Amino acid sequence: MKLSIITINFNDHAGLDKTIQSVINQTFRDFEYIVIDGASTDGSVDVIKKYADKLTHWVSEPDTGIYNAMNKGTRIAQGEYCLYLNSGDFLAADDVLEKVFNYNFSEDIVSCICNNFDEKHEWLKVPPKDVSLFTFVGGSLPHPTSLIKRELLNCLGGYNESYKIISDWLFFLDAVILHHCSYRTLDVVLSKFNSYGISTTSGYLENSKKIEYLNEKFPRIISDYLPYEDEAVYNVFIWLQSCKFLKRLIIFPIKVLNRVLRLRNRLSRRMGVFYLK
Repeated sequence: MKLSIITINFNDHAGLDKTIQSVINQTFRDFEYIVIDGASTDGSVDVIKKYADKLTHWVSEPDTGIYNAMNKGTRIAQGEYCLYLNSGDFLAADDVLEKVFNYNFSEDIVSCICNNFDEKHEWLKVPPKDVSLFTFVGGSLPHPTSLIKRELLNCLGGYNESYKIISDWLFFLDAVILHHCSYRTLDVVLSKFNSYGISTTSGYLENSKKIEYLNEKFPRIISDYLPYEDEAVYNVFIWLQSCKFLKRLIIFPIKVLNRVLRLRNRLSRRMGVFYLK
């Protein structure tokens, strides 16, 4: 079996109905569908029962949070890849899985384009073709549009349940940066992600938790990345590296300033150079 689609739900019967419909209407059929409900009391179980004959497995029972529920789904899954499509999110078109699997891929993580929407706006999140540690400083991979090999999930122990809001980011970081798993992007809008109710406060808390983890995991590396957390600054430096003439033109006065102010000795983490004569 090629794919396991796992939907996590808690008290979102309307969103769950839309999610399930987007999955069961797919023209591609080589997948199983698993729904993990956290003992909802809003009619979600009635929605699940309505589609029970289209589901491979479902359960409604208490859990300790979204990552606990996702790990439950992973343990049940039998597909080569897992896709986590939570209630309120839905596949972008009825033939989108067919488009995805028309590509010949075998990488550990395959990321597609995510269509985000809220009350006022709609936008695309396009995963980076090249990833580095900088990818995860203030960013991540789009979880609702990333196919992850089940073997990789099992090898890394699934999602860390001790974190409440950053474990999907943490999984991608560990998989790509620490374990050097293979990665690929596809130019396909796979899923539509419901951004309703994501507050500024939770976003700030999420980013602070990420920086806290990065400082703990990469204490002697991360300080080189944090000054470039503003992506615009980082992009300009990367672009300059590719423009040899501009690079020489702009870098020369910077080198003069660096020498005059002796910035290497004052600020650098490289060996100091002190001229005696």
